[in-house]
Amino acid sequence: MTTMPPPIGAAVTHCACARMPTAHGDFDMHVYVDGAGTEHAVMVRGTVQGRQDVPVRVHSECLTGDVFGSCRCDCGEQLQAALELIAETGRGVVVYMRGHEGRGIGLANKIRAYALQQGGRDTVQANEDLGLPVDARDYGAAAAIVNALGIRSVALITNNPDKLRALSERGVQVTRRIESSAKVNKHNTCYLRTKRDKLQHELILV
Repeated sequence: MTTMPPPIGAAVTHCACARMPTAHGDFDMHVYVDGAGTEHAVMVRGTVQGRQDVPVRVHSECLTGDVFGSCRCDCGEQLQAALELIAETGRGVVVYMRGHEGRGIGLANKIRAYALQQGGRDTVQANEDLGLPVDARDYGAAAAIVNALGIRSVALITNNPDKLRALSERGVQVTRRIESSAKVNKHNTCYLRTKRDKLQHELILV
C-alpha cells in the first residue's frame, strides 16, 4: 500500500491521504481538488505508480444508488463490484467523481427526472423534457487524477464507451475495457435498456 501522496497534476491538487479499511480490505483514500474547487475521492490499492494495465474505475457520484441503495440504477452495484475486483487483483484505483450526480445535472434535477420516469418517460426523454443535456459530465479532472497517480496505462472498468473515449482523448492510455454486469430488477429494467439502446453502453443484463 502506498503511503506517500502521489505527484500533483497540473489540473488537480492532492490534499489528503489516509488508510481506509473497507468491507473489501484496506485502501488508501486520497483527496484531490480540481480547478473548480470540487473534492474527488480516490481509492487506491497496492502500487500503481509506473504500472501498466492497472484496473481503474472512474465512478460518477450517485447519492441515491451508492448511499441509499436505490433500485432505479446499477451505480451502487458497479461501485462495490469494482472495489471487490480491485481487492482480488491486489491493485487498482477507484476515482469517485463528485459533481457527476445524475450524469452531471445535479441531485434536484435527477429527482425531477425520476418523477417524469414514473410517468413513463425513459432517462433520456426525462432529461430532454427538463431542457437538460442527456449527459453533462466532464472527465478532465478524472484524467488529470489518473495521470497524477503516475499510472502508465489502465484497464478501464466501465460499460460506457463515451467514458473510455473521453479519457483517451485526455491523455489516459486505455489498454482494455473490463465490463460490469448489471442486475435487472422491476425498477431498473427501462433504465438499463435505455443505457444499452440509446446511450450505447455495452451492458450484459443478468
